[in-house]
Amino acid sequence: VDVFQAWCGPCKTVVDLFRKIRNEVGSDLLHFAVAEADSIDALEKYRGKCEPVFLFYTGGELVAVVRGANAPLLQKTILEQL
Repeated sequence: VDVFQAWCGPCKTVVDLFRKIRNEVGSDLLHFAVAEADSIDALEKYRGKCEPVFLFYTGGELVAVVRGANAPLLQKTILEQL
């Protein structure tokens, strides 16, 4: 989940990375979503930050967090979680 704030929008630079990985591993294993922290109370702790935050869930449980648009770290985290 790409957690963003309304003033900056979702992180468009990593969408291609997610698409590439999804095509490589199969669409059933990886799902990408965006969530605006300003409008979701459960994401309140991510408000007021100037960097994107990526939350990784498995079975409804938060399993990893990546702060910032660090493509190598995002790719590593995605592949580890898969």
